[in-house]
Amino acid sequence: MKAAICIEPGRLELVDRPQHKQLEPGEVRLSVSHVGICGTDYHIFQGKHPFMTYPRIMGHEISARVMEGGTGVFAEKGTLAIVNPYISCGHCIACRKGKPNCCMRIEVLGVHRDGAFCEEIVVPQSNLYLADGLTAEAAATVEFLAIGAHAVRRGINTNDAERALVIGAGPIGLGTALFARIAGLDVTLLDTSAERLSVADQRFGFSRSILGTSSVASDIADQTSGEGYDIVFDATGNAASMESAFGFVAHGGSLIFVSVVKDQIRFSDPEFHKREMCVVGSRNATHADFDYVRAALAAGMVPSNLLITHRTTLDRLPQDLPRWALEKTGLIKAVVAIGEA
Repeated sequence: MKAAICIEPGRLELVDRPQHKQLEPGEVRLSVSHVGICGTDYHIFQGKHPFMTYPRIMGHEISARVMEGGTGVFAEKGTLAIVNPYISCGHCIACRKGKPNCCMRIEVLGVHRDGAFCEEIVVPQSNLYLADGLTAEAAATVEFLAIGAHAVRRGINTNDAERALVIGAGPIGLGTALFARIAGLDVTLLDTSAERLSVADQRFGFSRSILGTSSVASDIADQTSGEGYDIVFDATGNAASMESAFGFVAHGGSLIFVSVVKDQIRFSDPEFHKREMCVVGSRNATHADFDYVRAALAAGMVPSNLLITHRTTLDRLPQDLPRWALEKTGLIKAVVAIGEA
């Protein structure tokens, strides 16, 4: 089978690989249809991911069709499925509490084990969700949107929120903003890129925004009458932004860290305490989030056609991914077509 392998940082090659292993009980062999390119993939290619070993087949935003199942699997051949790329152990304290998204021994396809920039993959049947009502291309957007949907669910469980600030208008930030709006929150976007904010307005109707300049604090004070936001979501993956976000939260509000960095995050304890604020980590997504996002896409509540701005094929990926890692103008989400739709 064909596979695009990141041999080492800066080196992505298309190679022929043997077919995946014989199936174990409960496993499914899939023909990969479409795969979204995530910021994580760009970081892996650039050597910026903190938890990587090379070589690695990247790709974890996956739609695929069932080819065959091992013993005990009853998935029908040809079924279009969304792949949950978070392979959990099923036994640790997080898994026992119904939180496999933060499993102690989690393995993410395309990061800890090989992913889907290839023609076939093998995954546990429990990680397949039906893509009812979606095209194969739209199904490949479910995973990244589920990250934002999960963050919103984590946030609205912490307080009675009305106003939300989403920091970072990249794909994860836009997904967070879309599901925050669906949840009934009044959403403001903050980004250092005027182009991104313009795209968010023109494509998705996020007219309320703040450009990240030296006057951010005063701009936020002006927009909120000095009170701040009930919920602040930081989707930047930038330590300085995450630290600044503490000051944008209203008294009694919540700060949700959607992105992760390997840096130490520092904050003023007096500012934290006087607000009696919640600081919440949001990691990956759960089955419930995937189902919610699929239903929202199928109902037309989220326009996947506006989110997908760039397209390529597996054959062209070694040329296109390195270019898009640097050329971000107009880029929201790129999708790789690998198999039949």
